[in-house]
Amino acid sequence: MKNKFAVIILAAGKGERMKSSTPKVLHKICGRPMIEYVLDLVKGARAAQAVVVLGFKHEIVRRHIGPAVKIAIQKKMLGTADALKSGLRALKGSQETVVVLYGDIPLLTKETLDKLIGHHLKNRPDATILVSEVNNPKGYGRIMRDKYASICGIVEEKDADDFQKEIKEVNTGIICFSKDKLKSCIGEIKPNNKKKEFYLTDIIHIFYKKGYIIDGIKLTDFEEALGINSGVELARASSIMQKRINERLMKDGVAIIDPASAFISFGAKIGEGTVIYPFTIIEKDVKIGLRCSIGPFAHLREGTRVESDVVVGNFLEIVRSKLSPKILAKHFGYIGDSRIGKGVNIGAGTVTANFDGRCKSTTVIKEGAFIGSDTVLVAPVKVGRNAVTGAGSVVVKNSNISDNTVVVGVPAKRIKKNR
Repeated sequence: MKNKFAVIILAAGKGERMKSSTPKVLHKICGRPMIEYVLDLVKGARAAQAVVVLGFKHEIVRRHIGPAVKIAIQKKMLGTADALKSGLRALKGSQETVVVLYGDIPLLTKETLDKLIGHHLKNRPDATILVSEVNNPKGYGRIMRDKYASICGIVEEKDADDFQKEIKEVNTGIICFSKDKLKSCIGEIKPNNKKKEFYLTDIIHIFYKKGYIIDGIKLTDFEEALGINSGVELARASSIMQKRINERLMKDGVAIIDPASAFISFGAKIGEGTVIYPFTIIEKDVKIGLRCSIGPFAHLREGTRVESDVVVGNFLEIVRSKLSPKILAKHFGYIGDSRIGKGVNIGAGTVTANFDGRCKSTTVIKEGAFIGSDTVLVAPVKVGRNAVTGAGSVVVKNSNISDNTVVVGVPAKRIKKNR
């Protein structure tokens, strides 16, 4: 399919039902803006060209668009057909097919998109619509068919009569078009609906009246076509994506004790043999090695690196820190902006106090150290190899602990050499 089609992603909408000043397509699903899933899908499809149409707060959204994708701007929010016009003007090249995707439909899979595009390129209709049948079609455009069961139009929910609302076959919005036919007909769309917008779906009836061939490919898993228009739908999509992420990790050898309570962001890397216990949060840009034990009730934030054979236990928060192999941190505490050497024991209640109200500083704990329960390490500070802090110690900033020594107290002071 390479180089035979172009893709236009419609992502200009404000998303009024989201009740947020954030552009709709930047709302996050499993730690990632939803439009980035669509951009990945386009990259995997190997389109000859890709254009994303932006509108509301486009200067913010465009920061998430890579250099391989062109940007077109819809200056006024006049509907999907008007947005597509902006995208068509930005296309350059001789591709005969245009695939229309949406920045707020992030769950579509590569397999489904490949099937749709492959069918269209092979059979060469003038339009191929990704359709689906659902028991509760509320909110979706209905597929209209003539007496020969041929697709003859799409009617939007807000414009449908009572009979049309009973139709179970719906439009997902994802359509392959003959570019020439699309460009010649899109100007015929009129704002004849209740919202006075130009609906792209109206072009299907225009195609039908002209005798153009309209095909449909059925989507069996309607969850893939879930459009995000509200906080409720965003939460639903996040749940679906989380299930996919967790299942992929489990297939790769990660043991997730309760997938329903493991919240792992897109892009987190977890090694084979690692066990994730319930109510654990692992954010993006976290890397975990082999055979680790994480949780329950652990929170690993961005920038955390956990090497192999590490135990991160109950109620522990870690951020922007590197944990070397065979570290034990089994109980509640906070590790921030830290570099911890191999074989270190982190006692219950340990806190690395990395923020002084103005800046964040680093804590270094070298190989073999033993950090006693309820120790507070005020950064910047270094703990030497095989050093020990007594329970309840407060190691003040810049008071580095030498190798093989024991410190106790508030502030912590050396008492003897460690054996």
